Amino acid sequence: MAGRDELKLLGSWLSPFATRVKLALTLKGLSYTEVEEDLCNKSELLLRSNPVHKKVPVLIHNGVPVCESVIIMQYIDEAFAGTGPSLLPSDPHERAVARFWASYIDEKLVIPWVRSFRGRTEEEKSEGLKQTFAAVETLEGALRECSKGKGGFFGGDRIGVVDVTLGSLLTWAQAAEVMSGTRIFDPARTPLLAAWKVCFDELDVAKAVMPDVGRMVEFKTKQARALAAAQASDSK
Repeated sequence: MAGRDELKLLGSWLSPFATRVKLALTLKGLSYTEVEEDLCNKSELLLRSNPVHKKVPVLIHNGVPVCESVIIMQYIDEAFAGTGPSLLPSDPHERAVARFWASYIDEKLVIPWVRSFRGRTEEEKSEGLKQTFAAVETLEGALRECSKGKGGFFGGDRIGVVDVTLGSLLTWAQAAEVMSGTRIFDPARTPLLAAWKVCFDELDVAKAVMPDVGRMVEFKTKQARALAAAQASDSK
């Protein structure tokens, strides 16, 4: 099926959500065309393909767009069920559990984590970081439960949708550690997740797809300086 299908991914190297989709496509062994979007000057194709949120990623399959990273991953798994490894378990309950934790990562980890460095006040940032660490500790328990002692991944001895969802954030996590010293996956607090991170980083698919940490640090440093300058100008 994959050989007869046209896949086009609208994304950005900065976006961990686009990285998720690239990881999923690569794991499935699917060929696709990548279109790098300028998020400050979004293309007509992006705006037309995702008129509600106007965000990346968007996967265009034979001319038909699919939006939102977790939904796209599930779509890939269903549309190309006979190609490559499955991202979701075959058991209905285990599949529901995987979907729950993938959603949890976005709602309970990503949102407060973003707030921890974009909050308007130091109090907001501090609370965001506190909620981030609480979510990571919850995910430590989820990894213990989901892996069932069969391997180092949420899918046991194989990588699945939860691993991809969380793994796509690792460049951000490493960049944050370089820039601020904040260690999201600390072996002292979450030893299973720290070991999981090492395993994920060693995957061929991660080495092929994940953005360069140095490039991310450079971009985020420039972005932070520009934001600070803008805020200083506004306060005059």
